[in-house]
Order: sequence, then C-alpha cells, then structure tokens
Amino acid sequence: MLVLAASDKGGTGRSVTSANLAYRLALSGTDVCFLDFDFGSPTATAVFDLPATGPDVHGTGLHSYLHGATGSPRRLDVWTRTEHPDLRDRPTGSGRLVLFPGDRTGGEFVTGAEQLHRCVDLLGHLGREFETVVIDLSAGRSYAMEMVLAATAPGGGLGRPKSRWLVFHRWTHQHMRAAAELTFGAHGILEAGEAMGHRREDLDGSIRFVRAAVPDLDSAPWTQVSPAQYKWLRLCDRRLEQIADERGVGRSRVLASIPLEPVLQWQERLITDADVFGRGIADNATRLSLSELARRLDDDSHWGER
Repeated sequence: MLVLAASDKGGTGRSVTSANLAYRLALSGTDVCFLDFDFGSPTATAVFDLPATGPDVHGTGLHSYLHGATGSPRRLDVWTRTEHPDLRDRPTGSGRLVLFPGDRTGGEFVTGAEQLHRCVDLLGHLGREFETVVIDLSAGRSYAMEMVLAATAPGGGLGRPKSRWLVFHRWTHQHMRAAAELTFGAHGILEAGEAMGHRREDLDGSIRFVRAAVPDLDSAPWTQVSPAQYKWLRLCDRRLEQIADERGVGRSRVLASIPLEPVLQWQERLITDADVFGRGIADNATRLSLSELARRLDDDSHWGER
C-alpha cells in the first residue's frame, strides 16, 4: 500500500504525524518504509532521530537519485541507526522501519520524464519489498505531488497500486480551507489527478483528512479559562465543524484527529510508549490517536462511500 501524505500549508503536522504513523505501523508488525519527498525541507532524519551528518544524507539521498546522480537512494534502518533511546532495541514482533532521506542540501526542483521514470521504478521496487510505503510530500501543489499522481495513474507504470491519500490540516479556518482547496480546488489533487488519467471517483474515494493539534475543550487547561473565553472557544469549535462540513472535510471524511500535544509543540519527534507511561511527558490521548490512525489506514470500513 502507498500512503501519500499531503498538505496545502506548512506547519500542519504532516511530516511528524506521518512519521509517527510509520512508527506505529512498524510496531504492529508491518514492514514500512518512509520516503522524504518533502524536497524543499527534507527533515525526516530529525524526526526519526537519525544522525544529521556524514555521507548518509548528502549526495546519495532521494534528490540525487531522482536526478540520476546515484543508482539507488540511501536507505537508513531506523531501528539500528536511530539515536532515540527508546528505539535502539527493536521491539519484539515489530516490522522493518526504513527511511529514505532527501539530500541535506537538496531543494524543490522541476520534475520531468526522467524523474517520473525513476520514481515509478523506486515505488515499484519498494512496493514489492515493503507492506506499506509512506511518502511525505512537499506542501501545496508541488512537483512532488504531480509526480506521484502521474506515477500512480492508470498507465503510469505501477499498474493500479492500492493508494491512500492523507491530507493534513490544523484545526483552524485557514488550514481547513487550504486543505479543501488542495483537494477539491483548481489544480488540486482531484483536478490534477483526473488530468493524468485517474478516475475522479476512485481518487476521491482514496482521500481522507487528518486533523492535527486539535484541542480537547473538556480537558485542562481549556476548562480552566474564564467563562467568557470558554464560551468563545466552544463557539469557535462549533463554527469550525460547520465550515468543515461546508468544505467537504467534515467528520465523515476525517480518518483521525490528533490532539494538541505539548511535546510536539516543542519538538518534532516520535511519541513512544515510554514518553507516555515512563517519563510522563506525553499524553496518552496522543498515543491512542496515532495508534488508531495506523489501524484505520488499512481498515476498508473507514474508506467506503461518504
């Protein structure tokens, strides 16, 4: 299965949530690889707490591969290479967890026939090697988004791979509207995909939304604000639900809501069980929501008709 992680804006939690998704899938026994196609900001090595220096992410990453500078992109086994203290010993029963990083000095670039051919070749190979391939795309209507839409289209070279699109947004007016525009608007996922040969109905059915940094207004500190502030927060929350329904990103299209997590406000990182139960620094609600996102990803009952 291919999992395409998209967002129209930066700061949506797309990269850190999709990395945590890959981690949770691996914990459940799934063989997972994570491709850092966020070409303008390839920072997945930091989220997985992998060394940021040395040859591993310079000159042999995905940028170099897609430009033909290397025959195969660098792969990093997260379990053996991470500097995260909770991940140094691979958990019993876990699947493989491999990162394909971008080059440290890489940036956004125009994609053409050569890059598409290399992308198809890579995804085809990884699709046979791993059960789930998570692709973290650059924000917005990017060349990376266009490339994977072309690669996964009928006749694109991959056949008809099982693909899931996750569109991330924060729980704000601006982010929600941006997510809807990226999906349904001009030159968005559906329009661009249809132009490349996708059936609009099929592509639409493969898209779900992930809300990030969603505050729980029934928990502290939200219940400890003044009565006027709490009333205003409730009004905002109801208005956001109304806007979500109007824009086509309402609850029926939401695969998961990730709570506002204090740890992630300070550091983009994997949320481990030790963070919750050992150190007590992360909220269990965050761990549960990430685990539920991983479970729902391959549960067809969450991908039916709207």
